[in-house]
Amino acid sequence: MKKQKTNSLYKIFIYVALISLTITIIVPVAWVFLASIKENAEFYGNPWAMPAGFYVQNFSDAWNKANMGNYMLTSVIVTSVAILILLLVALPASYVLTRFNFVGKKFFKGMFMAGLFINVNYIVVPIFLMFVDGDKWLNTTFGNGFLLNNIFVLALVYASTALPFTIYLLSGYLVTLPKDFEEAAYVDGAGHFRTMCQVILPMAKPSIVTVILFNFLSFWNEYIISMTMLTKSGGPRTLPVGLMNLMKAQNAAAQYGQMYAGLVMVMLPTLILYIFVQKRLTQGMTLGGLKG
Repeated sequence: MKKQKTNSLYKIFIYVALISLTITIIVPVAWVFLASIKENAEFYGNPWAMPAGFYVQNFSDAWNKANMGNYMLTSVIVTSVAILILLLVALPASYVLTRFNFVGKKFFKGMFMAGLFINVNYIVVPIFLMFVDGDKWLNTTFGNGFLLNNIFVLALVYASTALPFTIYLLSGYLVTLPKDFEEAAYVDGAGHFRTMCQVILPMAKPSIVTVILFNFLSFWNEYIISMTMLTKSGGPRTLPVGLMNLMKAQNAAAQYGQMYAGLVMVMLPTLILYIFVQKRLTQGMTLGGLKG
């Protein structure tokens, strides 16, 4: 009887904690969505009042007048290129580290694992200073530098900083896959590259999807590196940096509707993506262990 009472109290505690956590997440998000369709005059009344109507002009103004459309295009390009570079490097590296023995294997694995414990925010300034020196040398030698204010270099930095975690995740999955399929492919005359592309990668699809989703969310919402590397006035900006500039400008201009419409534009793609793929986010991290 006492044990049942303890279990009931524990369940009540869990439910209360989960409901409280849900409320703290849903209420701010819902408030932003409601604020994005309000007219400016409505912000000077009760902040919790429902919108008087559906003022979609906020989104049009944020997209055109505040350049959120350009910021979103930049974020799409940077995120896509970064994920492509990351997969092109991480997939072969993970395959080699888990399937072959070679001189220096432990060293490389140790370096990648050590990278998991490095906070990217702590190395942004050294990377920036390195790029400044690199641009000085390029300007002196070739008359033009391209390391700063370059969205493709920014994508390369994103991919590099995400490499340790990606290799760790992929390696943990690949090591659980049986080698029988590879041996059969070798018997049929397939080389290492063809075996990786046609045998291993299709089997590792759940883990690859998880890697893509995690890194998409990370790159799409990244702020500090983008703000540091894209410094040119009037130059390209990613969506989070553009949104911060918009918030500063609209606070001074009291155009709160545009500001919240910009917030919705940043949140909406990640929310939609998460709703559709939330099961795959955990499946890719656990399925490999279940197979083993």
